[in-house]
Amino acid sequence: MRMYDLINKKKNGSELTSAEIDFMVCGFTDGIIPDYQMSAMMMAIFFRGMSEKETLALTNAMAKSGAMLDLSAIDGIKVDKHSTGGVGDKTSLALAPLVSACGLKVAKMSGRGLGHTGGTIDKLESFPGFTTEISVDEFVKNVNEIGMAIMGQTNELAPADKRLYALRDVTATVDQMSLIASSIMSKKLAAGADAIVLDVKTGSGAFMKDEKDAVLLAEEMQRIGTNAGRKTVALVTDMDQPLGFAVGNALEVKEAIETLKGNGPEDFVKLCVALGAQMLLVGGLALNQNEAEAKIRAAINDGSALKVMADFVKAQGGDPDFVYQPEKLPAANIITPVFAPESGYIEKIICDEIGHCSLILGGGRVTKDSIIDLSVGIVLSKKIGDPVSKGELLANIHGNDEAKIAAAKARLLGAYKISKSPVKPPVLIKKNIGQEFI
Repeated sequence: MRMYDLINKKKNGSELTSAEIDFMVCGFTDGIIPDYQMSAMMMAIFFRGMSEKETLALTNAMAKSGAMLDLSAIDGIKVDKHSTGGVGDKTSLALAPLVSACGLKVAKMSGRGLGHTGGTIDKLESFPGFTTEISVDEFVKNVNEIGMAIMGQTNELAPADKRLYALRDVTATVDQMSLIASSIMSKKLAAGADAIVLDVKTGSGAFMKDEKDAVLLAEEMQRIGTNAGRKTVALVTDMDQPLGFAVGNALEVKEAIETLKGNGPEDFVKLCVALGAQMLLVGGLALNQNEAEAKIRAAINDGSALKVMADFVKAQGGDPDFVYQPEKLPAANIITPVFAPESGYIEKIICDEIGHCSLILGGGRVTKDSIIDLSVGIVLSKKIGDPVSKGELLANIHGNDEAKIAAAKARLLGAYKISKSPVKPPVLIKKNIGQEFI
């Protein structure tokens, strides 16, 4: 088998076999197939596309290119959740304790943030002493005893994906649907969960700006998961404005805690309930949507989810007192209000601009080595559709540097568009894909 022949085959529009894809992925991971040949293959795939069989084969090959996490020692069905990322997307912080409190096992691997979207691990490190650098044995033990654990992604997990993504990033082949879907799902399959719930964001703050593209990606990933033998459901959800009100690491942790206390923002609570219900359904802990949603809401009302969060933080080295006293979490020295320049209705919030405001303040990474200020960020007061009067509060900027605050303020004001006519808020949950297969 020669890579030259496989490139030529795909260039001419023919379907690659699973054996050919395995040869290609293994050879590239081992350094036998050079970058220039794999670049040619990525470009051929970009223009010719991949069939459903090819996409599944590529996903499996990348998943098996490194360690496959063995979660067989965890009792019961293990469910994982993945979001394609957005601004203010603190969902895992509240969602994992919620579904764990309902009796579901959540074994999750998460990453750090880069650019204007925050990472779950960075947010969790707002708890002093907290770490995701735990062994697989600790991970399994915590899931069995607490119902959940979150660990950092290891270099051993799907190494082929890491090498392929780096190559795609410099050869203009990132935005190909099968390659995007296989990249995400290879890591999900390698992480070992029995069932997967996907939150595919769409809008100005999402990777997929166009809703049609987001639906196509969700459908592609749902097919991959199902064809790989994992119960998989995908929700396509709105990211045309930040989720909830808080944007920034410790600020988002505080909002997640308030949500578990029953005081969360309406849109954030709605998303947590919707995703949590899907997790209970794929995990076999509810018979229908209504029962599943009722269980999630009960875990908020009786305080059991908050206790799970405290137990989880303690088990991974953090101080659980901060869960019950979130005012002890990192806080910025300066809070600067931003007021509406005119009256009307909030018509638009350029969502990624709000993320960039947090980045300017020091709340995100410009490079992988950047040091994050966990205390900074934005807390919105107005969302799309809300009425606003001139001089009324739009948001508070939490920062530690006056120059950075001034730059963030100018950018934040530019992110808002105010209309004289009433505006409908965006639909939060746009599509549910795969529930019919549960």
